[in-house]
Amino acid sequence: MVSVCIIDGYVDEPTCLGVPPYISPYPRYIAGSIWSAKRDVDVYYITIDEIRKGVEKTRLLSKSDVVVVVAGMVVPGRYLAGFPASPRELMSFLGDFERPLRILCGPAAKHGFGLSGGKKTFSEGLKDFFDLVVTGDPEVVLKQLVLERFDASAVDPTEVRGSAHEIREFAIRGASVVEQHPNFPDYIIAEIETYRGCPRAVVGGCSFCSEPLKGLPDFRPIEDIVDEVASLYKAGVRHFRLGNQPCVFSYMSEGVGELEFPKPNPDALEKLFSGIRAVTPGIKTLHIDNANPGVITRYPEECRSIAKSIIRYHTPGDVAAFGIESIDPEVIKRNNLKVGFDDAVEAVRLINEVGRGRGYNGLPELLPGLNLVFGLKGESKKTFEYDYDFLKRLFDEDLLVRRINLRQVMPLPGTRMYEVGERLVKKHKVFFKRFKRLVRENIDRPMLRRVVPVGTVLRDVYTELYRGNTTFARQIGSYPLLVGVPGRFSLGRFMDVKVVDHGYRSLTAVPYPLPVNSVPRETLEALPGVGKKRALRILQGRPFSSEQEVLSVLDDPLLGEKLLEFGVSLD
Repeated sequence: MVSVCIIDGYVDEPTCLGVPPYISPYPRYIAGSIWSAKRDVDVYYITIDEIRKGVEKTRLLSKSDVVVVVAGMVVPGRYLAGFPASPRELMSFLGDFERPLRILCGPAAKHGFGLSGGKKTFSEGLKDFFDLVVTGDPEVVLKQLVLERFDASAVDPTEVRGSAHEIREFAIRGASVVEQHPNFPDYIIAEIETYRGCPRAVVGGCSFCSEPLKGLPDFRPIEDIVDEVASLYKAGVRHFRLGNQPCVFSYMSEGVGELEFPKPNPDALEKLFSGIRAVTPGIKTLHIDNANPGVITRYPEECRSIAKSIIRYHTPGDVAAFGIESIDPEVIKRNNLKVGFDDAVEAVRLINEVGRGRGYNGLPELLPGLNLVFGLKGESKKTFEYDYDFLKRLFDEDLLVRRINLRQVMPLPGTRMYEVGERLVKKHKVFFKRFKRLVRENIDRPMLRRVVPVGTVLRDVYTELYRGNTTFARQIGSYPLLVGVPGRFSLGRFMDVKVVDHGYRSLTAVPYPLPVNSVPRETLEALPGVGKKRALRILQGRPFSSEQEVLSVLDDPLLGEKLLEFGVSLD
């Protein structure tokens, strides 16, 4: 019997995230396509982190007939639970094995490996190392490979699907591969594709983006998406994000191929979200990702209706990520960007009007996120002033923004920015660092205080790792806030916490309710007004059998009342 091992090296693209806790569609589609061609093929799934740890599952590599690597970071990001594979480590891990047929898929195959923002991708030696570099659609090529009895010379690595409906069977059949993910079932979120391609491909799209290279949108039928989600739900997945598209508001939009900004279709989004909810009665997360602010400002009523549908069916803490890129008119013009100053403000304002109400998990229902990109054509010192004035305007108007990503462009082959390369990133390195510092100090931290004030209770944060004597945790969802919990608590579990302080892009919080008889010293010291001396008194007075005993060791009645606000537990 033939065995295929899929190595998830993680992907990060403009419209697709597959870094833990996310699992991208790539490995699911690939597994489904193999099983569609031949049911008795053994398909194994392992992550690059499992290989890095040298766990038992890596023995599958030597036993497998075929190894399929899914990899490629073409959008620079910051990660906590895992980091995308580099070409050097993949070659190191696979170089000792002669038996498997080695196949590379994903954005690394199409564009090369992105190593960091501001630098071109790397592809040297890939075609010599891998037996097949799939620049087409992996699921289509892999199915053909199985049908050709794994003869790599008999398949076309550039072959693509004929339509979005073609992947229906692959998406449904491949859902069960998620059961092999090391985070399954509690801490895994499935990235769902609604369509690919960019409506703005009719005018070339943004200069740096790979999405227009995929052509005009090819929408997946509502039924296909709902049935895929149902299959994943049946397999045990409880967290989902409709993130694999350039703009969720443009799903099934009218005028694609004719208009740069097609008219949104509120009815289609209502049917899609309600359909997903109907087949996932115990769903825990349903979020979105990308949204085009140019669409929102041109069709405010339709987009307001869509935002209300999203809030009706989603889970709170959702983020509509706006690809604004730059507010500088010259940069907008030379890179064919989407919105100027006033339209960008209006798009943020509309999402705030509909989505800033606080949900049951402690976060606002739906807020915009902002992506700003630096190193684009036409950039000058003035660019940083334009962008800062825009962010300051949002803050002064009391408009909430969930997160602000400041990225340096990664020039990709095939895009218009590739010829410009890294020149402007290097030239404006000092400006970028200064701008980033100003934003973090003057916008990010005070904005975070508004979005998640001190005293906010955040439900179900998942403990992931230790750094020193701090436990770091996150909720599951789009752009989750990093929460530092002073003290070491068990990893791999969900807990409720209460916010006590803010960093630039992270929070400090303590368990809620507070188990005063068992929390470590670091946790007690983090409580407002407690500090080292009072924490020591509490430690010396434990165990307590009543709230009154807790209050008796404190020298300040008001502080005691404040402490009780943390829902002191005596267990």
